[in-house]
Amino acid sequence: MVAINSSPNAQNKLHCIQQHPFQQTQVRTLLGIVHAIDKRVYRWAKSVLPPISKTEQIALGCGTIGFDRDIFSGSPSLQHLVDTYDPKLTEEEKSFLDNEVNHLCSILNDHDVVIKKDFTKEAWDYMRDNKFFAMKIPKEYGGLGFSTHAVSCVLAKLATQCFDANATVAVPNSLGPGELLARYGTDDQKQYFLPRLADGTLIPCFGLTGPHSGSDATSLIGSYGTVEERDGELGIRATFKKRYITLAPVAGVVGIGLNLADPQNLLGDCGEEGFTVALLERSHPGLRMGPRHMPLSAAFMNGTVEGEDVWIPMSSILGGQEKCGFGWHMFVECLAEGRGVSLPAGSIGAARGVASGVGAYSRIRKQFRVPIAEFGGIQEALALSGSDGLITIAGGDLMNAIVDNHEAPMVISSIMKQNCTERGRRIVERGMDIAAGSAICRGDRNYLGNAYMSLPIAITVEGANIMTRSFQIIGQGLTRCHPDFQQLLSSLMMPKSEEKEAIKTFTTQFHKIVGHCVRNFFQSVSRGIGATVSTKIRSKTAYRDGSKLVDYHEKQLLRLSANFALTADLCFTLGGRLKFEELLMGRLADALGAIYLGYATLHHYSRRRGIENLEAVTEHALLRLEVEAQNALKEASDNFPGPLGFLASSAMKVGCFPLGNMTRPYKQPNDALTKEVSKLMTTPSEIRNLFQEHIYMAPEGTTHHVSDLVRALPICVEADKVASSLRKEKRQPTQEEADLIAKADALRDTLIQVDVFEHATAEEAQDGYVRPALIGTQERLDGLERKTFDDNIQQQERA
Repeated sequence: MVAINSSPNAQNKLHCIQQHPFQQTQVRTLLGIVHAIDKRVYRWAKSVLPPISKTEQIALGCGTIGFDRDIFSGSPSLQHLVDTYDPKLTEEEKSFLDNEVNHLCSILNDHDVVIKKDFTKEAWDYMRDNKFFAMKIPKEYGGLGFSTHAVSCVLAKLATQCFDANATVAVPNSLGPGELLARYGTDDQKQYFLPRLADGTLIPCFGLTGPHSGSDATSLIGSYGTVEERDGELGIRATFKKRYITLAPVAGVVGIGLNLADPQNLLGDCGEEGFTVALLERSHPGLRMGPRHMPLSAAFMNGTVEGEDVWIPMSSILGGQEKCGFGWHMFVECLAEGRGVSLPAGSIGAARGVASGVGAYSRIRKQFRVPIAEFGGIQEALALSGSDGLITIAGGDLMNAIVDNHEAPMVISSIMKQNCTERGRRIVERGMDIAAGSAICRGDRNYLGNAYMSLPIAITVEGANIMTRSFQIIGQGLTRCHPDFQQLLSSLMMPKSEEKEAIKTFTTQFHKIVGHCVRNFFQSVSRGIGATVSTKIRSKTAYRDGSKLVDYHEKQLLRLSANFALTADLCFTLGGRLKFEELLMGRLADALGAIYLGYATLHHYSRRRGIENLEAVTEHALLRLEVEAQNALKEASDNFPGPLGFLASSAMKVGCFPLGNMTRPYKQPNDALTKEVSKLMTTPSEIRNLFQEHIYMAPEGTTHHVSDLVRALPICVEADKVASSLRKEKRQPTQEEADLIAKADALRDTLIQVDVFEHATAEEAQDGYVRPALIGTQERLDGLERKTFDDNIQQQERA
């Protein structure tokens, strides 16, 4: 017989041993329930996920993520931006800006270009000979090998003189075949095409958009090809119809996007079906190029590229047969530069031109014996243009540095395209309002009108701003930049045979998203209350201390980032329906854009600190951006859609604005700050010097309206000071003072003039031409007895 130990410890152990099998059963049951719930949730999520095409799946894997992901995390770092990104020009690049770009500007007459709808051969030859179309082609192939920042500065400077030159030079250096060849071309393609592109023998263009594929250009509707074999050679029989193709009427080589099919599986293991890029020279059999579109008043070459049943050998596929189906990767990664750099560069040029020219004009131009710069409405418009200009420049500098850091941020490039082109349009509109009559009369003196008519084109191309804002930014942002969502999405797309692993991944990522949401909820609440307190007690002049300026606004942007990240998490309550809630996505795009540009503005200030009074313009810009983000988030919370919209809206309001209106503390800049910024824009200052960087200034003694305005401003300001002193002192001027005032008056009289033409068209210039209205007048007078008022008086006197 075995003795049983009756001690309490032994009995407890025995009791635990006896219960253990039951507890194991309980645990297994609980785990089974949890697993069953996870499986149900997974299958439900998979069922509501909208179909994702192969093209969309490829797009999700293209490009890079970086600072955009930091914003989605809720805790981005300004210090990381400052430490990582520093846009700089080499001495060679500076020399090119100061010499070759200046010379090109000097031989471009913007008014003549627009009237004649083309450049002179001298201008075309100069651009070719001096490698304006090869700035991004590596030096080993004869190109300039410039940085992205240098290309942006060149394009912005060209825009201050001629928007058509900006557009013409932009395409070969962004979405033209040159960069695609350098990255993806075969050795034979590189050796043949790149030297010819570099020396200007061939002008390139890229054919993507078609009649049925505009902002959805990569759908490639109407542009297709089929793999075939002819005489033992593998190739593609292609039909395509492209429009809106910049440089097509003069291009010597075109990259054409096609939707490739391989029904006979002739490609084998080398290449795939899908988006493919063909590289065709102008003389290629069956290719038709030449007809032009006329985009508004613009003169840059834009037209169609067409062909039916065109035979394309595999050697003409960009990258060769193995790159069949690889076009999306090529397109998306290069698109980051076109959308994020080239188009914003035009807005940067507009910002610099308006600040330099209109800023000076508003001080030189007088009404009621007072410079119009002293009128409140003018001050408001100038201050808004100044801060929008700074935002655009800052965003461009940061984007350039990101791309030069070998990144291809698709979300940030979309923000830059949509936000900066829209700000550029507003800047020029305000400039037009201020310059008034002198801005609407065309001619050599008008430096605004052609920009005003060109910026809507930038709004439209490479993804219309409406589509970019209301769909693309947040659609790409949530799937690419959210720290946990992409793996969750991947699990939902796994085949049924891998369901067990998919559920495990889905559950892990789902819990991470919930945790991310909870964390950002509490960060939003704590930062929101802290931001409200710091805003309420902040002095209106606190911005004059640069360190306090940075510290305050960084905290506000951190708060807004947490608000945005929380809202992005709550968007998952919509499931697949989010894809169709474009009003919500548009508002969130506004918030994300304002936050990114806010950090870009602080990044700019941190790099350029020391410029006198930069704090005032930076403060004006950041206050406006914070209001933009706050208002966008408020509108999103008021209109959150979906079956769970009420709950999501409530969570968003409590998280983002825990004390209601009290925790929405951001306001537009006050009038004192507006007047200060306006004065900096209209009087000689380091702020004006900042805006005048990289604008075209004609040589002294050359008639050029913006240059003349810039040079006249100090003289007119000094003359006004003298005149004011004379009035206060009630005395007559000295000879020197009188000469200064007379010189200023003469400059004013010259600079407010507008162009007048004896004839506005070639037809009017013909001998014997009489305007139709005058012919009609004469016909009516011929039937009258009294043809003039004098005839009438004389007849009355005789009577």
